[in-house]
Amino acid sequence: MRKYNFYAGPSTLPVDVLEEIKTDMVDYKGMGMSLIETSHRSKEYDEIHNNAVQLVKELLNLPDNYKVLFLGGGATLQFTMIPSNLMIESKPAYYTLTGAWAKKAYADAGKLGLAKAAYDGKANNYTELPSELDIDKNASYLHITSNETIGGLEWQKFPDTKDVPLVADMSSDIMSRPVPAEKFGLIYAGAQKNLGPAGTTLVIIRDDLLERSKNKTLTAYLDYSIHADKNSLYNTPPVFSIYATMLVLKRLKALGGLKAVEKVNAEKASLIYDVIDSSNGFYKCPVQQENRSKMNIVFTMQNEELEKEFVKKAEEKGMVGLKGHRSVGGCRASVYNSMPMEGAACLANFMKEFALTK
Repeated sequence: MRKYNFYAGPSTLPVDVLEEIKTDMVDYKGMGMSLIETSHRSKEYDEIHNNAVQLVKELLNLPDNYKVLFLGGGATLQFTMIPSNLMIESKPAYYTLTGAWAKKAYADAGKLGLAKAAYDGKANNYTELPSELDIDKNASYLHITSNETIGGLEWQKFPDTKDVPLVADMSSDIMSRPVPAEKFGLIYAGAQKNLGPAGTTLVIIRDDLLERSKNKTLTAYLDYSIHADKNSLYNTPPVFSIYATMLVLKRLKALGGLKAVEKVNAEKASLIYDVIDSSNGFYKCPVQQENRSKMNIVFTMQNEELEKEFVKKAEEKGMVGLKGHRSVGGCRASVYNSMPMEGAACLANFMKEFALTK
């Protein structure tokens, strides 16, 4: 029996995508070899690579002045690449400190230049997002983490930064809903939550910000403009991960695009949040309701022993990955795009049954 995978990442992938990969694993489309073995300069991979780029553009309705890159190093490498490419001397880069990943991005930026906190959620234990931000109009950029995987909160509306470039880490909610791409100077996301297997990172960057890269003294791999000029083929890209990502993107398009995906994701999240909110305090979600994530649903119970029992019994019923992150404890259900509605319903029903036994 295939289990319901609620891990925060690497996360569940669509079964039909896995089956297609399985079919083509040894002999890709009659090539006589696996795609994992073939050259990234081959015509077969060239088609895959360009299809992946085009699907990103279509699904996000990207304007023509944006480039789509597939890089290595995970989103964590972007914590270095972004300030290295986009910081302007004497113009601070602002960061919203909304949780663990935002704080890591901020810490790395501070080692490379002038970084300032536009908001720090420490006072509310990172359970809510700011309604307003006060940033210098001459700032290098404003960085947000659109969805905090560990803390379970998500920006439902994005800040209006006017002429200041808006940069977003969308690793855990990319392609889960339509976004106004034209509001952003740069979007980045690790593939392993909503896009595909671990191994590649999607970077979407506006042309004017690429010009900043050209004015920097950077080693080649850290320079966005080099990757853009070479269509992400400056060095050997993570071929297999991009191939699998292309298949997932193709599937999202076939499902009706991001508006259709957003509707399903809202329904899945509601199934679980409704149980939490109607449990008379048996389950508690610490996040302010208007900031709750539809991707990573966090909740606690009366004590740690009860949570351990919950996780253990859920595993016995084929639901894995429900233990909260080690830094915060509690429980967490990651219901990314590829989590089927049946999985969310199974968890919701189990939560009801578990509460009734206590």
